[in-house]
Amino acid sequence: MSAKLAGVVVVLGAVVATLMLGGLGIGKAPTAVQLTVTRDFGSHALRSNGPLKASENETVMSLLRAHDTISTVSGGHIVEGIDGLASGVRAGHRQNWFYYVNGVEALRGASTTGVSPGDHVWWDLHDWSQAEKIPAVVGSFPEPFVNGIEGRRWPVRVECAAASGTACRTVIARLRALNVPAAVAAIGSGGAPETLRVMVAPFGGLEAVLAESLERGPRENGIYARFSANGRALALLNQDGGVAQTLSSGAGLIAATRQREEAPTWVITGTDGAGVELAARSFDQATLEHRFAVAVAPGAAIALPELSP
Repeated sequence: MSAKLAGVVVVLGAVVATLMLGGLGIGKAPTAVQLTVTRDFGSHALRSNGPLKASENETVMSLLRAHDTISTVSGGHIVEGIDGLASGVRAGHRQNWFYYVNGVEALRGASTTGVSPGDHVWWDLHDWSQAEKIPAVVGSFPEPFVNGIEGRRWPVRVECAAASGTACRTVIARLRALNVPAAVAAIGSGGAPETLRVMVAPFGGLEAVLAESLERGPRENGIYARFSANGRALALLNQDGGVAQTLSSGAGLIAATRQREEAPTWVITGTDGAGVELAARSFDQATLEHRFAVAVAPGAAIALPELSP
């Protein structure tokens, strides 16, 4: 296929997805709101409320206050404690409360961020010494694909190293089973900042910018994993940024990141084709729930970061 024709296919796919998102192809997304409270990067679930109905002018702060006992600072704009568990230093780790809406770290305070129908609001108390920002997480799946961001469903595009490959077809099937239309394109075909991108490829087949980011670790992208330069080894990091273990052949990674106010980019990648296929098969709610990112190896799904004893 010529480059020009490939570009036309991508554009047509995006147009079809946009029309379907507008209501021509699928029914309405679920409207029930979910509120989750965890600690230590989702490793300990403290509370889950739902389904809830948000009021017309509901904010993330008012939703939390209605269902939990909270303490605040800065004139009530910053959450200091939830149900008696306060920010502070524990075992040498400085921990604070952070919140995510549909898997995206909010750019504004909780008292000014509105809650839309179908939102999954997730509060987590964790150490931020290695990553001051974790811009996107996978643990609210199937969000943000189903209800989008800030009350608007965004077009979804799956970018694959091999569109006819098993991994690519698996990811597309999982999304379409959720009534999420997805355009399909080649890796690196370019994308609008308001398109949710899912990249399905071994590390060596990813866009250069994203691959370089995945070599640098959480300070760069909020993901507690780091590929070697040749992509054949995947180091899994703990909350201190140290290497907890290193995986090689057949290892995969499911993670999300975000640049500024653009849509998140999800990666379903691995050290080789087998690792990518394993990651694609793990692209489901049961594996991803309450996890910031997930590494997979034969017989194991490992939440990231790995917590030190």
